[in-house]
Amino acid sequence: MAARSRAWRFGFLAAVAACLLLVLLNLRYSEMRPSGPWGMGYGVGAALLLAGAALYPLRRRAPARGPGATRHWLQFHLYGGTLFLLLVLMHTGFRLPTGGLDWALWLLSLWVVASGLAGVLIQRWIPRVLTSGLSTEVHFERIEELAASLRERAAELAQGSGGTLRDFFEQELAPVLAAPRPRLTYFLDVTGGIRSQARRFRYVGRLVPPEEAERLEQLEALFVSKLELDAHYTLQRALRWWLYGHVPFSLLLLALFGLHLFFVTYY
Repeated sequence: MAARSRAWRFGFLAAVAACLLLVLLNLRYSEMRPSGPWGMGYGVGAALLLAGAALYPLRRRAPARGPGATRHWLQFHLYGGTLFLLLVLMHTGFRLPTGGLDWALWLLSLWVVASGLAGVLIQRWIPRVLTSGLSTEVHFERIEELAASLRERAAELAQGSGGTLRDFFEQELAPVLAAPRPRLTYFLDVTGGIRSQARRFRYVGRLVPPEEAERLEQLEALFVSKLELDAHYTLQRALRWWLYGHVPFSLLLLALFGLHLFFVTYY
């Protein structure tokens, strides 16, 4: 696997070097402009790379024995998409666009590639944090249901307890248990964020009578479980937001690129 990844990286760097060599030759023999033969060639290459990168989601939904290994399609999606942006910049002569459609294509190309690279980091980092810092695994769709169950169980424990523990539940725990709560702390330190919120149990433990110590421990376990759900909610929601910030804009880029090719071909 590592050898294949190195091969893709080497191929990408070789392609970038070839593109830079083309730029030098272009500057040596002709002006860099979109309507020139060099610029048209860069545009065709960018269109082919964009079309190829767009096939990756289709391959993911294809049967396991579909054309090519999915991991190779993913590598092409990443490296080909990045190379697409370089060819777009070469197509425009590394100048800012002028028309409205050109501006839209230029900005969308930057956004789609930048958000794609950010997605690579997010999809590698967040699952690692979730598996290394939390004791539970949960699907995003079940978080609200599980949070409601924890809230009910904690409320039942608090109802049968004395005034100190019941007041502690109503003032300190109930607001946190009310619903899934995203916290930026979990992006930086999952376990530390949970420990810092669970410290409140240390102080109330000195005030609770000995016969309610076990009840307090049960409440703490439920509270920590809720905090872990909050961590899942925060981090898994970031993955979903990334999809909303990448996929629709990618589809819009494809549509506008097709419109651009239509205008170039027929006008």
